[in-house]
Amino acid sequence: MAYQDPMDALGDRTRRAIFEMLRNGPLAVGEIAGELPVSRPAVSQHLRVLKEAGLVTERRDGTRRIYRVDPDGVGSLRAYFDEFWNEALAAFKEAAEDERRNG
Repeated sequence: MAYQDPMDALGDRTRRAIFEMLRNGPLAVGEIAGELPVSRPAVSQHLRVLKEAGLVTERRDGTRRIYRVDPDGVGSLRAYFDEFWNEALAAFKEAAEDERRNG
């Protein structure tokens, strides 16, 4: 799989737009394509990448495929940013304390 990393998958503007559309609820490929300036096959390709990255899930409804945000994938993104944020805050606190001691 080319886009196993969610951050890589969201690096594309169209994929981010699709992902953001899906946060409001499940949508079919045609509904997504109707809101974007790209073809339906292109939307399907972008959805495949998002699915490979674990950010969306799909289910069949007759001939349609319905996509929605995968909470587990969003959870892994949140964990990444929480860790990043916690490390940044700890480094800031340490720098502030050093400045106060040496200051």
